[in-house]
Amino acid sequence: MGEKMGFFGKLVAGLQKTRDNIIAGVDSIFNGFSAIDDEFYEEIEEILIMGDLGIQTTTSIVEDLRKKVKEKNIKDPSECKQLLMDSIMEQMDLGENAYEFEKRRSVLLIIGVNGVGKTTSVGKLAGQMKDDGKKVIVAAADTFRAAAIEQLTEWARRANVDIIAQQEGSDPAAVVYDAVAAAKSRQADILICDTAGRLHNKKNLMEELKKINRIIDKEYPEAYRETLVVLDGTTGQNALVQAKQFMEVADITGIILTKLDGTAKGGIAVAIQSELGIPVKYIGVGEKIDDLQKFNAKEFVNALFHVEEKEEA
Repeated sequence: MGEKMGFFGKLVAGLQKTRDNIIAGVDSIFNGFSAIDDEFYEEIEEILIMGDLGIQTTTSIVEDLRKKVKEKNIKDPSECKQLLMDSIMEQMDLGENAYEFEKRRSVLLIIGVNGVGKTTSVGKLAGQMKDDGKKVIVAAADTFRAAAIEQLTEWARRANVDIIAQQEGSDPAAVVYDAVAAAKSRQADILICDTAGRLHNKKNLMEELKKINRIIDKEYPEAYRETLVVLDGTTGQNALVQAKQFMEVADITGIILTKLDGTAKGGIAVAIQSELGIPVKYIGVGEKIDDLQKFNAKEFVNALFHVEEKEEA
């Protein structure tokens, strides 16, 4: 459990600003109101919206809270805290097959704009999966930035995984073609492709992703597919807008939310899941390789409200 608690500790620390932003206010409502009335709900609503949970998500959470209070016939506001936490957790349920790709031969396409920590996330995932005993190959298909190729090469060296790369400016689809051939011949468990994400040029991006997907469909039809978009948690509602734009050009199956440490906008993790129906699969709270971890709604909400994780028996 030590390692897990280590990440929980980082999560607690990383969500400090979000907690100061949301939870202090929520606690004062639970303790400051003597009755559960419309004003009580309005105050909760306001604080959640301020914490970047967004209007739609907040409305769902508060409606759910009202329903639970009524069902359980609760009269004391202080008893609502756990119910609120439960409602938030329910908005973020990942579903059963969130990490199916770990059990099968898989291709992961990772997309995201520059500066969100995309290439770093690819490197961290590759390292972690390698440590789990998987045979991993990474593909440097973000060919428009020489820095991305260099960075990924360095991550691959550190993680001791194979990398397929060409020079800057080469065709990303050609890199993926080579990588798929390598994954098949070397019997890799997981191929992770670092692909570009130039959202300002959506038409080109769409064509490029289509081309990449066609190659994988044709050359590697048996592979399980996962397309993850990397978003920068510090950008709050902007991350949500970006996710929506990526959804227009690709079939997104999950989100990697980075840089949650040092932002007051951690509530965006709830909003993305609730509003877009796309699960946040990984969250990042720092630079180190183990600072990117699978998303766990219970852990996240407990860290947000700073409720100590109970050791599971």
